[in-house]
Amino acid sequence: MSVKHVENNDLQTTLGDGATPALVDFYAEWCGPCKAMSPAIEALADEMGDSLIVAKVDTEKNAELAAKFNVSSIPTLVVFVNGKPAATHIGAMGGRELKDWVTQTAGTPTG
Repeated sequence: MSVKHVENNDLQTTLGDGATPALVDFYAEWCGPCKAMSPAIEALADEMGDSLIVAKVDTEKNAELAAKFNVSSIPTLVVFVNGKPAATHIGAMGGRELKDWVTQTAGTPTG
């Protein structure tokens, strides 16, 4: 499963009924740490695509959505469980750390 790019009005559609946990990456094209994290996020989407929705929100194009979740620094990662924000992490992290954080927060099995 690939990473979904979300616009202001379609986050709820992307999250669906909340039955599947989701990781949303708030980023910007010009952000160095965001670019550095991109491969880890793509890998997580490939690895956990059946048990986790992975989405990206460009804060430059979707300021309204970023403001809704109080995103003031990027990258900001938000894990949604049952359709609601369950945890937020500000700043870059490595692939292993990212996977561990998401699986602990969302309660998804590590595979």
